[in-house]
Amino acid sequence: MPIAVIIPCYRVRNHISDVVNGLVDLVDAIYIVDDCCPENTGEFVEGTFKHDKIIVLRHKENLGVGGALVTGYRAAARDGHKILVKMDGDDQMDPAYLKALVAPIFAGQADYTKGNRFYSLRHLDQMPKTRLLGNAVLSLVNKISSGYWNLMDPTNGYTAIHSSILGLLPLEKLSQRYFFESDMLFRLGTIRAVVKDVPIPSRYGDEKSSLNIFKVSMTFPMMYGSRFIKRILYTYFIRDLSVGSMELVLGLALFLAGTLLGVYEWTSSATAHMPATSGTVMLAALPIMLGFQLLLSAVIFDVNNVPTSPLHPQLPDNYGADFG
Repeated sequence: MPIAVIIPCYRVRNHISDVVNGLVDLVDAIYIVDDCCPENTGEFVEGTFKHDKIIVLRHKENLGVGGALVTGYRAAARDGHKILVKMDGDDQMDPAYLKALVAPIFAGQADYTKGNRFYSLRHLDQMPKTRLLGNAVLSLVNKISSGYWNLMDPTNGYTAIHSSILGLLPLEKLSQRYFFESDMLFRLGTIRAVVKDVPIPSRYGDEKSSLNIFKVSMTFPMMYGSRFIKRILYTYFIRDLSVGSMELVLGLALFLAGTLLGVYEWTSSATAHMPATSGTVMLAALPIMLGFQLLLSAVIFDVNNVPTSPLHPQLPDNYGADFG
């Protein structure tokens, strides 16, 4: 199968052998991206494995998992591989599910696929409770930010993409560190690529995460907020004008007008020590109710606006070979 796997490597020397051994007979190529790893994982792989399928790439400075992935994408696409799979080097991602992960892309049903650890209750039992809660919250926020209301588990790093899609993405702008999975979904949404979840459990062992929960809680909300605003502007006002655009504009205008009028009349009544008339109350309440209803309709429109027509069957085979 024309599949290449990219493995960003940073402090995974103890696990990388198991990962490579599980993949070498399943794919055409394995790209090990040593992201300035202090454990010299790239050198270890070269010394351990003598196989033409294994290519080691090195960074002189640490760019983060997103930066390492883009390096692997560039190399694999230019070498002619069609489906590019991203796996971590900590052995949490079972290669037995690789075929299921790439199947929707092979069938022309998706441009990008990702693992979903939330599909089975049995699989959830294996997930640490703190990760379960955090991912549930991030899933909801990501639905709003990216527009992919059909997806869960946005931080899942077990992903696959058709190489031609890379030519449509500004990957030089992709967030290079822990936000990169969510940022990738935002970028895919701007080109209306079809993304599908594939039920895949994770395997948890003795690996240690270097994710700083405090830093993430401080930075992720701003990142999600900025992506949401950009998505709405691009999708509903720059690329296209639709019923959803009108519902959003009118809904916001009526809701804000009603709220401002209500605050003004309440302040005036309090200052004059006179209760507002029922007509005044309704004059403020009606725009608020109508605005809320229009905003709710805009959300429903957005939920139904998830991309359903894959892009890569319409693109030339070598479209993504020389992307940025």
